[in-house]
Amino acid sequence: MGPVKLLFLVIAAAAPLLSAAKPSNNSMAKPPMLWTNNNDPLFNLVMLPILIQDYHNSDGLNFVAGFLCASNPTCDVYLFAVLITDVNNDGAMVDENAPAQVIWSANRDRPVRANATLEFTSGGNLVLRDADGSHVWSSGNSGRHVDGMVITEMGNLVLFDHRNATVWQSFDHPTDTLVPGQSLMEGMRLKANASPINSTENELYITVLQDGLYAYAESTPRPQLYFLHQMQIQRIGNAPTKATLMNGSLSFIWGPDMNENITLPVAQYTQYMRLDSDGYLRLYEWSSSSQSWTVVYDILGSMGMDPCDYPTVCGEYGICTGGQCTCPLENNSSSSYFKPVDDRKPNLGCTPLAPLTCQEIQHHQLLTIPNISYYDNFTIFDTQNNKRTSISDCKQACLENCSCMAVLCRGGECVSVTKVFSMQSIQPETNGYDYSAYLKVQLSPADENKKKPSNENKKKVMLGARLGSVTTLLLLFIVVALYLQRRRKYEEKDEFDFDQLPGTPTRYSFEKLSECTEEFSKKLGEGGFGSVFEGKIGEERIAVKRLEGARQGKKEFLAEVETIGSIEHINLVRLIGFCAEKSERLLVYEYMPRGSLDRWIYYRHNNVPLDWCTRCRIILDIAKGLCYLHEDCRRKIAHLDIKPQNILLDDNFNAKVADFGLCKLINRDQSKVVTMMRGTPGYLAPEWLTSRITEKVDVYSFGVVIMEIISGRKNIDNSQPEENVELINILREKTQNNQLIDLIDKHSDDMVSHQEEVVHMMKLAIWCLQHDSIRRPSMSTVIKVLEELPINIYMFDYLAKLYLMVLYLQS
Repeated sequence: MGPVKLLFLVIAAAAPLLSAAKPSNNSMAKPPMLWTNNNDPLFNLVMLPILIQDYHNSDGLNFVAGFLCASNPTCDVYLFAVLITDVNNDGAMVDENAPAQVIWSANRDRPVRANATLEFTSGGNLVLRDADGSHVWSSGNSGRHVDGMVITEMGNLVLFDHRNATVWQSFDHPTDTLVPGQSLMEGMRLKANASPINSTENELYITVLQDGLYAYAESTPRPQLYFLHQMQIQRIGNAPTKATLMNGSLSFIWGPDMNENITLPVAQYTQYMRLDSDGYLRLYEWSSSSQSWTVVYDILGSMGMDPCDYPTVCGEYGICTGGQCTCPLENNSSSSYFKPVDDRKPNLGCTPLAPLTCQEIQHHQLLTIPNISYYDNFTIFDTQNNKRTSISDCKQACLENCSCMAVLCRGGECVSVTKVFSMQSIQPETNGYDYSAYLKVQLSPADENKKKPSNENKKKVMLGARLGSVTTLLLLFIVVALYLQRRRKYEEKDEFDFDQLPGTPTRYSFEKLSECTEEFSKKLGEGGFGSVFEGKIGEERIAVKRLEGARQGKKEFLAEVETIGSIEHINLVRLIGFCAEKSERLLVYEYMPRGSLDRWIYYRHNNVPLDWCTRCRIILDIAKGLCYLHEDCRRKIAHLDIKPQNILLDDNFNAKVADFGLCKLINRDQSKVVTMMRGTPGYLAPEWLTSRITEKVDVYSFGVVIMEIISGRKNIDNSQPEENVELINILREKTQNNQLIDLIDKHSDDMVSHQEEVVHMMKLAIWCLQHDSIRRPSMSTVIKVLEELPINIYMFDYLAKLYLMVLYLQS
């Protein structure tokens, strides 16, 4: 179970009522004993476990065993579990609202009700029974003498004999979590929960095999592999392999002095590793400052896993493209045989419009989906039993087998699967192979008539097809010839037009820019329409942006040359020159040595955290640059793509707005302009849905950037747990609960020490993030607030509440 609020219940001993309120609140118990999960309202006022670790960890947490609520808010079913929490000497939780983490449970797939019992029998067996007396779980060790039960300093629930030898232990039966010192032995599994609030198992699990770590999704006739990490050191001997979570590493050990490590962050406080419901293997650590569990490492992601590589990232039948989920469409067709499970949550997957039925197998059809890779490319094409001699044989066999749901192809190989998890859209000829998928769908008689022409019309159809082919080829030849002729004239005119641009920056030849960038060898990064390279003209360092595809990027090129060439401001990147030769389009900018802002706030490059003063100055610089564009130019300029990647920093961390490829000019007498959607997901204002926008879309994006600077993370971060993917959603929740302090970047002690000022800055961001664009401030007003002119700071509290009320009404 995830770190949700877990309510401890009274654990009443099988004795008179008076003694029932006093459980054994220490680390050891002796048989025979009986504990009752008593749901009497009187006892719910006291929250006591069965066993408590006999000392606090360095961060004040304890390992505890007991009954706990497995459903909120009704609290009508319960688990017997071991968890990490904070309890006092009387066994009561210090803070009922503090999140607790379950590290093991006996009955995750079969919760019990109130008045269930846990018996420690005289024979030394632990037996869990439901309220009606039915058997739910037992430790299964009744054949050996047991002297007592203890919870150890590592969180291991142990039954031991009179020699203190272990008879049974919870570490031998892991659920979804490992704690430091715990091992996953060869053949053991970590099985993910169904969801962060549902402790039942889902189909994803991780196991240790002889040569490494493997992650699977359960399926028939065989599990489907979605990750493997094979050990690089050659094995010697047949000793079983085990993976042990240690402080700073996940160690694979298979004999004396035979080990290999995956490096992990060293623990400052209590850590645990959990296989989450989305298939990610994450390392969590307790944060004493925020009093919460935080993700400190994405273990599979660090070893090359992309968000689209996970089997449930887009649910069943979903197609993942750059982290976005869609439903399958037939090749060269706009018709669909699938619909989203939930239109508002595309990541939940897709379902066939017509359910498949074996009673109508004659109406089954295979839908062709090209350029589709399946996540199980590790082993799926190495399973000889599923291979056919040809793709057509594979497809025919699938149509004849009702349990076959799809045929997956790579080059000339194909296999069938009985369950279709998430798929991934890829470029043609990836890794030298053509990938495709054929998904089984149920056709109605009307659909079949569309697919199959009648016999008497077949000859007419074939003749028409031949004539159509000849006509199409002839027309295509004429069109290509006219296009090439027009293109030659257009390029000549185009070159002339560029020469005639009045007041433009210096024009350079392509040869000159190629020479000064050393044949474009020093790549600084990639922008929306091309790559950026470092160069040098004389003694001046420059950044050269080379647009990809002249025809595709011409409008953006002209916009940057004409717009940036005519404006100059200390907080806008200066355009030095440009190049326009045939298909080549290049822009020459001043060089910004610190690179883009995202390098400094997302911690991808191990940079030192920015202090609060520097972050404030960067926010003010961005505001001044936008204010100049919106209010001081002859025509208002909406940038339309404000994000950290388009904010560049000089040596002194002065910020400048860059990349005007998507900008839109707005006349002073225009209240709104109509334009097609452009920009970057995660930074787009709500009014983009209507395509009628103003410069206030930049104010919304500016609010998102403020929150990313303050929190040190992206707005949309798919490496986070499902409930924490979108930062703006978390901001809404934290504002409602008056917990804005939780969003402050914990990498910087300086940020924490200025938390009051940081919270005021968050409220400014909330003002900018209002759904109604009219209520957002102008950038000149933002600058006045940032420069501490007499603007009532308590206005933000009112605006924050107004923003939350609007969001509530919309939901």
